[in-house]
Amino acid sequence: MKILIVGSGVVGVTSAWYLAQQGHDVTVVDRQGGPALETSYANAGEVSPGYSSPWAGPGVPLKAMKWLLMKHGPLVIRPKVDPAMWSWLLKMLLNCTSRRYAINKARMVPIAEYSRDCLRELRAETGIAYDERSKGTLQLFRRSKQLDGVGGDVEVLERFGVGFEVLDRAGCISAEPALAQVAEKFVGGLRLPGDETGDCRIFTERLAALASSLVEFRYRVEVQGLVCEGGKLTGATTRDGFLAADAVIVAAGSHSPLLLGPLGVRIPVYPVKGYSLTLPIRDAAGAPVSTVMDETFKIAITRLGDRIRVGGTAEIAGFDRSTPEARRAPLEHSVSDLFPGAGNFENAEFWSGLRPMTPDGPPVIGATRVPGLFVNTGHGSLGWTMACGSARVLTDIISGRTPEIDVSALGPDRYGN
Repeated sequence: MKILIVGSGVVGVTSAWYLAQQGHDVTVVDRQGGPALETSYANAGEVSPGYSSPWAGPGVPLKAMKWLLMKHGPLVIRPKVDPAMWSWLLKMLLNCTSRRYAINKARMVPIAEYSRDCLRELRAETGIAYDERSKGTLQLFRRSKQLDGVGGDVEVLERFGVGFEVLDRAGCISAEPALAQVAEKFVGGLRLPGDETGDCRIFTERLAALASSLVEFRYRVEVQGLVCEGGKLTGATTRDGFLAADAVIVAAGSHSPLLLGPLGVRIPVYPVKGYSLTLPIRDAAGAPVSTVMDETFKIAITRLGDRIRVGGTAEIAGFDRSTPEARRAPLEHSVSDLFPGAGNFENAEFWSGLRPMTPDGPPVIGATRVPGLFVNTGHGSLGWTMACGSARVLTDIISGRTPEIDVSALGPDRYGN
């Protein structure tokens, strides 16, 4: 089958890899000059099935009000005259119930766990290296109230068979020795030993290079629209002409709804901007071993080889990609507070990317009601975590095989298409 994939981020490239392995004729197009140059470029670096949860949950509206008032708060809302923004926010609020949280979490954990296993398999088969580590995630609690409230998370982890450790201060230091120098700043943590870390951009670039003998990658090609003839998708129009295909996969992140909408496929994916800071390591002994999630500020601090990646903030501001210095301050505060002197701020790279978020949390994976049109998007902050699994199940669907896990609840039809 001749398949066109729109988007060369980690989701698009992994989709191309698995489809090509099954003998399909695959072409990937992207408006950028290479793979992983947008949301996959400098994310937090976590492959975290154990941390796969919807942003919408009970208590979140009240927490959001507090976050908006914090000096280094994790949430920023910049109101715009944008119906899509307000519709998305309303739908997210409607998902902030215990019942909806349980449903959405149950849809996210299986694909995240499966994806981590697929990534390990792919790594073993190809020998691909991307500053990967398999040393878990430590969710660090600065206040006793946070540690005392961990019961709900533990219950969910137990339900899905996800390994975890509830740690006191000494246990946190055992997992992350550099925290000994700031022991008075936290009370305990929740460790997820099955989580991994790695540089998503390096992985995507190297996987694209491995796939290039089987897949055609066409960069600086902007898709203007999808073409449907006789009730079936036939390809896409670009400024360089028409690209014919038997099937099209839209893996264009936050821009996916703009391509799908004209064909009547409406998915509530909206951009939520995140920021990251990448610092060269100055003091290896004072740096994190893996990922430390600073729960108070919702900031992840991750070891990537000889660098530290600090990622966080949820900014709802449409498609704005600017990097105001004010948003750098929370990242610098968190890493310097927990790992003082570990990184070189003078040579740090400050970046922003648009997470393609759904209001309920799970991604959108599967066939649409337009024959030949498929979607693989809406992974939010978990695109790196879920990429391999999402690509593999979609490959099975397109190839007419039953996926190894049930993803029927992840399709676009859940939004009434």
